[in-house]
Amino acid sequence: MTSRVNFESVKHAHERIKNNIKRTPIVESSLLNSWMGHRILFKAECLQTIGAFKIRGAMNFLATLKEQNRLPAHVVANSSGNHAQAVAYAAAHFGITATIFASENISPIKAAATKSYGAELKLFATRPEADAAVKEAANAADTVWVPPFNHGDIVAGQGTAALEALEDAGDVDAVFAPCGGGGLLAGTLLATRALQPNALVIGAEPAAANDASLSLQAGEVVALEHTPNTLADGAATPSVGDITFELLQQLDDFYEVDELQIAYWTQWLHHLLKLHIEPTCAMTMAAVASWAANTPPGKTALVMLSGGNISQASMAAIWERDFLLQPPIINFDDSIEE
Repeated sequence: MTSRVNFESVKHAHERIKNNIKRTPIVESSLLNSWMGHRILFKAECLQTIGAFKIRGAMNFLATLKEQNRLPAHVVANSSGNHAQAVAYAAAHFGITATIFASENISPIKAAATKSYGAELKLFATRPEADAAVKEAANAADTVWVPPFNHGDIVAGQGTAALEALEDAGDVDAVFAPCGGGGLLAGTLLATRALQPNALVIGAEPAAANDASLSLQAGEVVALEHTPNTLADGAATPSVGDITFELLQQLDDFYEVDELQIAYWTQWLHHLLKLHIEPTCAMTMAAVASWAANTPPGKTALVMLSGGNISQASMAAIWERDFLLQPPIINFDDSIEE
């Protein structure tokens, strides 16, 4: 296990931030359970403060700096949306200013929320340009960069979601989480290995943004050469980091999910759970369905629903085709066509 972040880090993060975040509920659908032949539990981080799990990592990062008397006057961050909101919110909580650097394809609803928390938002044509700009801005006096995923305090903070979920859910057979930069999935793995070591830990990412999958196949971090175009905008990162990748290599399985399946499961989870859920986390259900179809019935899975911030444009794209005309499909590849 990596020495840079471990389950002790996750436990300390939980104690540090638990009074400043929500302990989100576990939800399930009896109809979905019946169709799947398994009990599928969902950790509803879409109901979290700022509407996503990202507040956990940002709050832990800044709270740790405050404990160490190193809290700066200003923070900067680069993000496709939810991390932007999280840093803006956490900075306001600690009474400091924030500037967020993002690409122009940031979700409008996430951009508006970021500014509503008091942060300045600077947009660039591409994510690499935003990433370069934030590195330069971090060199300013009394300024700290809050990384989106590749930092021990961020990973530990994100891991508190799985810690809570595993405490509340009881025994599970498999835990699923989406992968963008890998912070949530890495933290989920740390919590699961410590609390329920016999449970599988499985990740999923968009096939259109498959840097993590390519990295796992190559045995080293591989960055995408293009800006990903996917409904799962929260997973549209160009690459994982060295810290998250070290943990992702310990996963039991990993799936690439196409855009059709992302739209399909976003519709179905909205319908079955009656929750507003981002495509990024609905995507993970494609991995759950594959696991369910190849696992003897009667098992229990835990799914990390990472957030619930969706723009009108994304919703329109998701609903271009109505998938609610028949029950959810387990063997997806054999049952649905473009």
